[in-house]
Amino acid sequence: MATSDWRLEGEWIKNCNCAFGCPCDFNARPTQGYCKGLVGMRITKGHFEKTNLDGLVFAATVHFPGALHEGNGQLQPIIDERATPEQRDALFKIMSGQNSAEGTLFQILSLIVTKMHEPLFVPIEFSFDKDGRVARVVAKGVLETEVEPIKNPVTGEPHRIQVVMPEGFEHRAAEVASANIRSTGAIEFDTTGSHSSLANVVQTPEGVAA
Repeated sequence: MATSDWRLEGEWIKNCNCAFGCPCDFNARPTQGYCKGLVGMRITKGHFEKTNLDGLVFAATVHFPGALHEGNGQLQPIIDERATPEQRDALFKIMSGQNSAEGTLFQILSLIVTKMHEPLFVPIEFSFDKDGRVARVVAKGVLETEVEPIKNPVTGEPHRIQVVMPEGFEHRAAEVASANIRSTGAIEFDTTGSHSSLANVVQTPEGVAA
């Protein structure tokens, strides 16, 4: 597998239509038999070869008709409109999976996604507090999602759960929270009180670095 010199360090959100505790993280089937969701990242420090990616945000909405490993997925990239043509090209080269080793996040996505929708270039708002389990992503005109702590159904107090994956290809540890999602792009869906994972990640061509 061809690889290049790249690194993405930043804040990672994965929200989907499943119940709290993403079944995919446990090699279980999706709660409703299918997956509709999103991933998003604010790059605090990153590059592809000599192209600096610091401060950019990207996201993607996805739809899988069954479990992710069964493939036949759809994906729509959503890219920060502030990205220059060189930065857009760099992000696409990373997201293509062609510059990552086998078994890494973007390489796996390249195998299980069979329909890639046209990318969107829009303003993206991104706020993120992992320890507080609070986040918000707004891609203008196409996607809105809010994250809050899971609440105890009796007391209403915040309920804290972490998922640790020592060999995870997406992240090594994440806070689990509750998400509301409204997606109106090529992949439409709407959820209330569904799953969210919040993590600080470092992705490289060889996989998760931290």
